[in-house]
Amino acid sequence: MDVVSRNRMMLFTGGANLPLAEEVADILGVRIGQLHRSTFANGEIYDRPIESVRGADCFVIQSHSAPINENIMEHFIIIDALRRASARRITAVMPFYGYSRQDKKVLPREPITARMIGDFFVTAGADRIVSVDLHSGQLQGFVPSFDHLTALPIITDYLRERISGPTAIISPDAGGVKRAEKYARRLDGTVAFVYKRREPDTHNVSAAHELAGDVKGRHAIIVDDMVDTAGTVTNAADLVRDQGALSVRIAATHAIFSEPAIDRIKNSSVEEVIVTNTLPVPDDALRLDKIKVLSIASILAEAVHAIFTESSVSEIFLGDNT
Repeated sequence: MDVVSRNRMMLFTGGANLPLAEEVADILGVRIGQLHRSTFANGEIYDRPIESVRGADCFVIQSHSAPINENIMEHFIIIDALRRASARRITAVMPFYGYSRQDKKVLPREPITARMIGDFFVTAGADRIVSVDLHSGQLQGFVPSFDHLTALPIITDYLRERISGPTAIISPDAGGVKRAEKYARRLDGTVAFVYKRREPDTHNVSAAHELAGDVKGRHAIIVDDMVDTAGTVTNAADLVRDQGALSVRIAATHAIFSEPAIDRIKNSSVEEVIVTNTLPVPDDALRLDKIKVLSIASILAEAVHAIFTESSVSEIFLGDNT
């Protein structure tokens, strides 16, 4: 009997960000695998693949967006169902890694939920995790196999077309200077950072105090991994504007946009806020002229194809994804 080995890619998605998953599927030239999805009366989630996945290389895309706990749980359930259905390999693709901000202990008795989420995905049956622009690069060490992608090429290509003249890349805090340096290399700009004070026992509240670096006479671009309530970046924008910047833009991968982010952006001195569709962007944000949403689908599709064909992921980003 002749046995032919045929590697088969299958792409599945939860319900959090279906347009992004469909865009990735179109680029790859595959269809999204069918799931029987329902919810029990008490809110429990049910997902079951309708077709056979035995021996397939399965990729499960799910954005960890609001309601974040339900969407993460659905991600676990789909992966568990695929493992029990004898998928050959399962890759969890999370454009935004939920609970990533709790990556270390700042106060006594704090949880490290970023590690916990990674453990849960491995337990559910994920062989590999893929995510975009982690809050902290150390998260890659929390699971055995991790591919870290970055939206940097897409965002810098867009900025290069929009800005002419000297630029300054600003990190809104000291921890993001490495990210700012990567942007600066691509945009031929200088680097500065804002000294930010945040109380460790208070979430989503910060104050920008001083700017380290020169922005006078330059187009300032404040770069961050996410915009949640927009307090950090709009405070930094006001400080940068006061220091004589020609213009101020914000560039961030993940548009969480919790209240009152939209109002803060609308009332800020920022010319433009550039984000990607790693998370579904609310309608009120899409209606705001200041907000530009770029698609991350091409980068996700390239990474999925590279993993499927066992080729290099880091070559896609020229090493900027580390």
